[in-house]
Amino acid sequence: MCGIAGWVSYETDLSQRQEIVDAMTETMACRGPDDRGTWVRRNVALGHRRLAIIDLPGGRQPMSVHTPNGDVAMVYSGEAYNFTELREELTKLGHTWETDSDTEVVLHGYLQWGTEVVDHLNGMYAFAIWDERDQKLVMIRDRMGIKPFYYYPTRDGVLFGSEPKAILANPSVPRIVDTDGLRELMGFTKRPGWSLWKGMSEVEPGTVVTVSKDGISTRTYWQLDAKQHTDDQETTVARVRELMTDIVNRQLVADVPRCVLLSGGLDSSAVTGLAAARLAEQGEQLRTFSVDFLGQEENFKPDEMRDTPDSPYIRDVAKLVGSAHQDVVLNPAELSDPEVRRTVLRARDIPAGLGDMDTSLYLLFKAIRGESTVALSGESADEVFGGYRWFHDQSVHADTFPWLAFRNSLMSQREALLRPEIGAKLNLEEYVADQYRTAVAKVEHLDGESEQEARMRTISHLHLSRFVRMLLDRKDRASMAVGLEVRVPFCDHRLVEYVYNAPWSLKTFDGREKSLLRHATKHVLPDSVRDRVKSPYPSTQDPGYPAALQQQAKEILTERDNPVFQLVDREWLARASEADPATIEPTLRTGLDRALDLYHWFDLYSPELQLD
Repeated sequence: MCGIAGWVSYETDLSQRQEIVDAMTETMACRGPDDRGTWVRRNVALGHRRLAIIDLPGGRQPMSVHTPNGDVAMVYSGEAYNFTELREELTKLGHTWETDSDTEVVLHGYLQWGTEVVDHLNGMYAFAIWDERDQKLVMIRDRMGIKPFYYYPTRDGVLFGSEPKAILANPSVPRIVDTDGLRELMGFTKRPGWSLWKGMSEVEPGTVVTVSKDGISTRTYWQLDAKQHTDDQETTVARVRELMTDIVNRQLVADVPRCVLLSGGLDSSAVTGLAAARLAEQGEQLRTFSVDFLGQEENFKPDEMRDTPDSPYIRDVAKLVGSAHQDVVLNPAELSDPEVRRTVLRARDIPAGLGDMDTSLYLLFKAIRGESTVALSGESADEVFGGYRWFHDQSVHADTFPWLAFRNSLMSQREALLRPEIGAKLNLEEYVADQYRTAVAKVEHLDGESEQEARMRTISHLHLSRFVRMLLDRKDRASMAVGLEVRVPFCDHRLVEYVYNAPWSLKTFDGREKSLLRHATKHVLPDSVRDRVKSPYPSTQDPGYPAALQQQAKEILTERDNPVFQLVDREWLARASEADPATIEPTLRTGLDRALDLYHWFDLYSPELQLD
């Protein structure tokens, strides 16, 4: 896992811009603490920061191959889980090797197949290849969007990076946020290709972007297609079990210490059970980690999203599989620490406003990094198998994104903290409605689908093409901020394609959510977890947390000319800072988190607002 950056200019001699290339590359230092490198020619500069996972001495980048018609060079972030098989296939085709790394395999795959190398890859990746033979840059992102990748077209080429901060480090890029960027930040629809920064875009998942002297072109190489599912229930469950076992086994391959993120829910527990079984075959004990909050289990109260605390279920799983388990227990002072918040903001580049759910994730990963370099996660199972509560209530029938229709505190009144005139300019209701229509129009259906099956296919598509990408980006940024590689077995495209096309009646055949996953992995789960209802990522219930936010808000209110008040309504912030922290409404607490994120974001990035 790594951080990449680069610059293509067909009219500028980039060999004279080494200091700028270095600055862009160094913004990725947290993503790649083990090594750095640049590859600079007249019209191209590639930068790389490395987190060594496979072939620790041999996988240095940028990596290049000389051909009779010019060099081909690559910077690569991610893992190709099938690189061993690809290496064997390419060897038979005449390729020879200088390293044991998956990076070299991907580069030679491009030499053999061109951009069709994507059809051969199983993994998570974002990589850029400069092909001197055609004077072109090829940028490729994995199918599900696990690894982030951004680019910024220029007058005579392009800038790119794993994260926006790499592009923003180039002095030619203005730090402008316009109305369109702010709408999506508040709208929470994950518009394809969106970046908060004007002029910047994501390389969309499953896409190849090619830059040449003639301009920029894109090609979609993977998308969710509707296919007839012919397997019966027993066969489907067996196939899911087979896929999950193979995926976890592949994703455990590493030359560094590994672990699993264990929350006590069905998803992470299934990965834990399968991983523990695999490592036991190799004579190893699995390590597991979880996050908890001081006094949470003893003082837990059911809330709008969570019925039970996680800790009892975590203990049941750890006991069953015999893992070496560690709880990372956090207190309100750690969660509300302004410096931790600023670190998370630097990692994410956007004021996401998720508060303690972001800071606790970062602190969890920071603690894990002292013990392991690779972690497997249960992320994305709810999108694949249909696990969220809003899949199973009236929200699925709403004429909008179901995660917005569910109206929990994270989604409700997202613009309430904004100055009224800013809210009016954003017109979020119309924006969200337009994005919803656009997203639904992209869903392909089968002839003869029932009304319910068609609706649930649409809901699944929205989650896999939109919602999951927000969560994957969050997890990648928080983990890579400490140099931890998090792998997501449930995003294997083979599993996604297979389960996506299974009828909703099969996904809920036992009258519960995630029936297929529950039955496919029941052999590695304790009864308590098998029977547990969905519970999302935890959030602290300690009133000390909102009290700390309120104190920080009061301090902001004394800064009369702070740029945050270009967006945040001062009167709203004053009211929120005076509420009783013991009984503060969830939406107010969430609004405080958003306001504090915006405050620190203005300080860190000095954005110029262009709100028409």
